[in-house]
Amino acid sequence: MFDFEALSRAIPGRTVLCVGDLMLDEFIYGEVSRISPEAPAPVIAVQRSELHVGGAGNVARNIAALGAHCIFFGLVGADDSGARLKAELARESLIEAVLVSDASRPTTRKVRFVSEHFSTHMLRADWELAVPASSEIEQQLIDAILPLLPRADIVLLSDYAKGVLTARVIRNVIDAARKLGKRVIVDPKSANFAIYRGASLLTPNRREFAEATRSRADTEQGIAVAAQDAMHLADCGAMLITQGERGMTLVIRGGEAIHVPALPVRVSDVSGAGDTVAAMLALALAADADWETALRMATAAAAVAVGKKGTATVTPAELRRKILPHASLAAEEKIIAAGGGLDAHLADWRRQGLRIGFTNGCFDILHPGHVKVLTAARGACDRLIVGLNSDGSVRRLKGEGRPVQDARARAEVLAALEAVDLVAIFEEDTPIELITKVRPSVLVKGGDYRREQVVGHEIVEACGGEVVLVDILPGHSTTSLVDRVRGDQT
Repeated sequence: MFDFEALSRAIPGRTVLCVGDLMLDEFIYGEVSRISPEAPAPVIAVQRSELHVGGAGNVARNIAALGAHCIFFGLVGADDSGARLKAELARESLIEAVLVSDASRPTTRKVRFVSEHFSTHMLRADWELAVPASSEIEQQLIDAILPLLPRADIVLLSDYAKGVLTARVIRNVIDAARKLGKRVIVDPKSANFAIYRGASLLTPNRREFAEATRSRADTEQGIAVAAQDAMHLADCGAMLITQGERGMTLVIRGGEAIHVPALPVRVSDVSGAGDTVAAMLALALAADADWETALRMATAAAAVAVGKKGTATVTPAELRRKILPHASLAAEEKIIAAGGGLDAHLADWRRQGLRIGFTNGCFDILHPGHVKVLTAARGACDRLIVGLNSDGSVRRLKGEGRPVQDARARAEVLAALEAVDLVAIFEEDTPIELITKVRPSVLVKGGDYRREQVVGHEIVEACGGEVVLVDILPGHSTTSLVDRVRGDQT
């Protein structure tokens, strides 16, 4: 479970040390309406162009865009592209760039020609020398990196196989980071995962994982088995396999696999999506999030990134809208009276493979204890439904004089919270019928209950779901608030 607000506040105070292959990404957009008379090739009528810091530099830009500090190490050539990259990075106040110059190689540059109308990549031109850095350049990198490791909360190696992350650089950085107690995330390129031994987390995509493990990687079980074998050989703590529209699968060494489906999005451009995932994972883990929370944050960040054109970054506001998609809805749009409209929401969410959570209560006077439970409940799922007792139901449970506020007023207050996706009012004394219909993946109640006391726990667990109990805040009770107010009025 996670508190999105607390995590968002923690991220800006974190520092990520990132080492990797820097490149200049250019996107030239236009339309194709004819074939060249000189050769059987399409002619693109250029309309606009964009310049981006790419490769591992895009990881650094994503870290900065999310509000954290990045100490970035990369390699450039003594050319115009290298100068442009230095200038672009110098404009980023949250990126502390340490760039080693190597006159023997060109700065890696990629130019993509894109159909503006169809958002289709038609051609890519590359300038690069994808060979390992010389021993002299290796030593310059190592000498620059190691003294700054103590300042980092976490270390991220972004390997594009362009020469920066040689076996020697990798070994020196991982060993030094481990001695300092720093976790290391690696976005690998080499099919030999053993060169990254000692890393805390490897994040290959499905193709890279299949090649490295010589497995088909076509089922969750197959991925989990192959990942456990690979982690044993590479001596790493966890492995995250990104699978595009199939979502992401996290396998923890010696533990269970966690799969999170991709969020629904209209894909515009997948360039740099892996950079966004790596950056978000590093920041979430640096902010002390658990594995599942980090995975869900990364999934949301990836969904934002692929919805943009070019090598994109993600802002906290965009991440919030993706994680809390109903936060901007008017309260009345999130309220469902008894029996109405719930099935359509459930069908849509299940079709998307989303994890549905449920909690319930009277919520007569909303207080900090309620907010804590609701926030924790939302952190355990992708969509949260709050079951709300009707006025008649509250009266039967609490006695005459209750509720203090009618159901509509209570529902509107609940629906105004970002953590709440839907408020469903029920007439019965318990939410058992509502829980039977929802069949949530997670059922949340306050810690003043025991699991066996939670209404509907049998239904949820029988469907493979779980019951989560959240520690309550002492001294907060609607009944005590009501009694205090009424006592003051007498």
